[in-house]
Amino acid sequence: MTHAKADRVIDGRSMEPPEPFVQTIEALDTIEPGQKLLLLVGREPVPLYRALELNGFIWQTERQPDGSVEVLIWHKPR
Repeated sequence: MTHAKADRVIDGRSMEPPEPFVQTIEALDTIEPGQKLLLLVGREPVPLYRALELNGFIWQTERQPDGSVEVLIWHKPR
């Protein structure tokens, strides 16, 4: 994934849980349909996936060679 695909990026790799989750949920309140949010984290954010599903978001997860994870998130089309 490239950062160019995202309208907003949250780099949570140096944050302690639950900060990446909290910042992501807060940021999702600010993105419009058609915009995308990219979350960079040190491990797969499994608890986030359920929250995304319940709130009508779609995501694509990609593991990076260094072990980090990129999650691209956007609104589910209506």
